[in-house]
Amino acid sequence: MPGKNSFSWNMIISLFVKTGKLNLARKFLDQMPLKNGVAWNSMIHGYAENGQSLQALSLFKDMKSQPCHLDVYVLATVFGACADLLALKLGKAIHACIVVNGVKFDHALGSSIVNMYGKCGDLDYASLVLHSLPYPDDFSLSSLISAYSYNGRVTDAKRIFHMKKNPCVALWNSLMSGHIVNNMALEALEIYGEMRRHGTRENISTIVSVLSACDCLGVIDYGTQMHAHACKFGMTHDLIVASVLVDTYSKCGRPHSACELFNELNTYDTILLNSMITVYCSCGRIKDAKELFQSIPSKTLISWNSMISGLSQNGYSTEALSCFHELNTKGFRIDSFSLASVISACGTISSLEFGEQLFARAIVIGLESDKIVSTSVIDLYCKCGLVDNGRKIFSQVIHFDQAFWNSMLMGYATNGYGIEALELFNDMRQSGLMPTAITFTAVLSACDHCGLFEEGLKWFHSMKHTYSIDPGIEHYSCMVDLFSRVGRVEEAINFLTCMPFNADVSMWSSVLRGCLARGDTNLGKKVAEKISMIDPKNADAHVQLSNIFATSGDWAGSEQVRKLIIDERMQKIPGRSWVDARGNPIGYVLGNSKSTCL
Repeated sequence: MPGKNSFSWNMIISLFVKTGKLNLARKFLDQMPLKNGVAWNSMIHGYAENGQSLQALSLFKDMKSQPCHLDVYVLATVFGACADLLALKLGKAIHACIVVNGVKFDHALGSSIVNMYGKCGDLDYASLVLHSLPYPDDFSLSSLISAYSYNGRVTDAKRIFHMKKNPCVALWNSLMSGHIVNNMALEALEIYGEMRRHGTRENISTIVSVLSACDCLGVIDYGTQMHAHACKFGMTHDLIVASVLVDTYSKCGRPHSACELFNELNTYDTILLNSMITVYCSCGRIKDAKELFQSIPSKTLISWNSMISGLSQNGYSTEALSCFHELNTKGFRIDSFSLASVISACGTISSLEFGEQLFARAIVIGLESDKIVSTSVIDLYCKCGLVDNGRKIFSQVIHFDQAFWNSMLMGYATNGYGIEALELFNDMRQSGLMPTAITFTAVLSACDHCGLFEEGLKWFHSMKHTYSIDPGIEHYSCMVDLFSRVGRVEEAINFLTCMPFNADVSMWSSVLRGCLARGDTNLGKKVAEKISMIDPKNADAHVQLSNIFATSGDWAGSEQVRKLIIDERMQKIPGRSWVDARGNPIGYVLGNSKSTCL
């Protein structure tokens, strides 16, 4: 570019940076005869803004011989890059250099240094720099509030917040976010209320923080109010707000509301699409989830994990394994969520060998003690009937959560280890952890499988009156099966008629088995007819009804039912089985019931 002045060079470099053409911008910078602070800063800022912080720092190193290397705008950008890379040692060295050279701090530079120390976890230095500034600006205060919060020092975060007489919305947002990351979601909502009373108008970040708090607390009503509030101010089409709303509705048990919101949007990003894959899978809309997954141009690891997990949770285990195999060819670094999802899929089809290979891979990359990986391995062993192996994994983990206990409890329950399940449940309560609804499903299932009637009845009543957990249909189902198993069929029927749910076919089938076990053909006939009314195409119930007629000598009735089965072409759900590459069986499914071992 002969004859061009510095202004022209700066304009061209800045133009290429703004349009994301960093390679061209760098080419022109390298050709620039006399580089100035504006050109250097444009290029360094371009790298930093596009997530290339390492290149930004490398370029800063190249310019250190230039007279403009202590330009305050360049330095502010460089400290931001150090913060992104958590490069505390380099940040301290640059800080020392500018102090020695007597560079005067303006608001931008001072704030960037506070932010760098805060993000790197050196809170004492961050506080020292903040208090050395003549007039700390909102960005400095916000950075330090966030830094204290993310390191668990909420009291210090509040102290910094109260340094400002009239805090701006950014400071309120930082304080709310800080409480949320410290599991203080209720306090975050109280801060939001205080902010409203203070007269500060919320922005998009405020809405996101409040929705995140609602998500943590499961208070969907308040989340719905915030949705309406976001609509009022035209914020629902912001992708960040939309993503959080979708996530909140999904986690609070309103996936259909999430779908409605998604359908109203015109633009999407990968984060939102990832959330919707999870939502569709939670609704059982696997086809929609697959189509959404395929539509993502640049899939992230979260995209793959969402699809693998969704396939596994909906019983598409072989497809989950295929998806994981494809993921392995994409060059991603597999994380604990990837492994846990695919190990769970192996458990569903009792593929012990492949599941153990995946666990070996987890050990190699240092994830053997990860909670969700360990939980999935326990589930794998228990579904394959190797309960002792599952207990060994359970005993090796130091810090337990409810999901971890529930996995082992369910493993004992489904394999008929009722006494061991109740002993483990007692250990869980003594450890101070509160049982969840899933915990009681495992406990009642254990009592059911082993015919522990008194224990089952005790814990069913205890979950509501002692632990304030309303029994769900799965808890009632366990109790109906338990009543029927011990021959108390009339009580099982009373239980069915009094529960706050409509009894499904599986519950009445439990009662039918109880009738047949004690030879009560009259009651069995009524129950079988009840099942036939609920599900006219249910082949099992019709076969049982035909057998009852035959047992009671009503051959005409038996023949009539058999003819109905043929005429209506009723069929049992066919079984499926899996084999490995050598032809060895690794799992099977009979109807809707998966095998637990082979």
